[in-house]
Amino acid sequence: MTHRTRTRTDRWRDVARATGLLDADGTTRPTIFAEMSALAARTGAVNLGQGFPDVDGPASVARVAADAVLGGDNQYPPGPGIPALREAVADHQLRRYGILLDPDREVLVTAGATEAIAAAVLALAGPGDEVLVLEPFYDAYAAVIAMSGATRTSAPLRATPDGFRLDADALAAAFSDRTRIVLLNTPHNPTGAVLTREELAVVAALAERHDALVVADEVYEHLVLDADRSHVPIATLPGMAGRTLTVSSAGKTFSFTGWKIGWISGPAHLVDAVRTVKQFLTYVNGAPFQPAIAFALRDEGVARWVEEHVASLARRRDLLCEGLAAAGFAVARPHGTYFVLADGAPLGFDDGVQLCRELPALAGVVGVPVRAFTQPGSVADQQLGSWVRFTFVKREDVLVEAVSRLRTLRPA
Repeated sequence: MTHRTRTRTDRWRDVARATGLLDADGTTRPTIFAEMSALAARTGAVNLGQGFPDVDGPASVARVAADAVLGGDNQYPPGPGIPALREAVADHQLRRYGILLDPDREVLVTAGATEAIAAAVLALAGPGDEVLVLEPFYDAYAAVIAMSGATRTSAPLRATPDGFRLDADALAAAFSDRTRIVLLNTPHNPTGAVLTREELAVVAALAERHDALVVADEVYEHLVLDADRSHVPIATLPGMAGRTLTVSSAGKTFSFTGWKIGWISGPAHLVDAVRTVKQFLTYVNGAPFQPAIAFALRDEGVARWVEEHVASLARRRDLLCEGLAAAGFAVARPHGTYFVLADGAPLGFDDGVQLCRELPALAGVVGVPVRAFTQPGSVADQQLGSWVRFTFVKREDVLVEAVSRLRTLRPA
């Protein structure tokens, strides 16, 4: 085996290790998401593991995409994204948050938010750098950080009576002079935390002190479920616009996850760096979907649909949280996203992985262990080892059935 082959194999194994897909004997295994979905299909369990809607978004948006296909928008779009979509993103950021962007230099369309995050990390971090995440973290973060050659560090979120919250002391301890990027997710998957302005100010102060960039994953920006909470982009805090790249997408906001239309915005020199990497990943994507999302970002009827969707998600959140509590779980009520974390320890399960594997037989429901989102042996991994993530972005009748099944867990 040549040195080059060994190096390539090692990097691939680094990614597999970082995402928990490499067994001790060196063989790979499916992701826990694939395992749980297969288990649901095999047992007929209600699948509350994978987080994707079972109902499409607004018909008016789908119609624009269909018209674009039939109208011939089927070849490569411009590399940065079509002008109409970049302008719509810039208008959205100005209208909602007061963020002023040049759509030609400071907005880049990507293949979903995941590509935006991957391209940003690959462009801006490498060996010798650290990328700091809040833990538990979206599993793709570990993979892209491993691909970049940077070191992943983390600070745990902590469960409180008000859901999961930032631990300021732990965050400060996790920073170092090697911290190149803070990969910040709010509203947060998997905990459902919506970071407050005060919490974000802590992140901002530490980023400035250590001269770190912030890549803000805000894909759930519109899915804030309580009237007393609001999404605050960290780029709006004093001094942060010049060191922040903001990521969002159409998939979560408009329930078109399969279209994979995302975007990243921020200072032109940082967006240029991301574009340099992105053009050698997907190059371009989603030609007929881009005009549909440009329409969605500006249409008042679609905005009303989003409001109704959020109100419906809040009701479904409450339905599932109440059902999990009635079944005997300890529940951390989320304020955003479409996930809820529940602790199986009160039911006698110290291992969330074991619980998830047994839950289809016990109650006919599938969840995902929170350990899929933690680093083995970390503080968060130890604290959340018995926790499970469930999604409530399913039809109400599906959730009613799931809650009915979960009742069988409660000891008589």
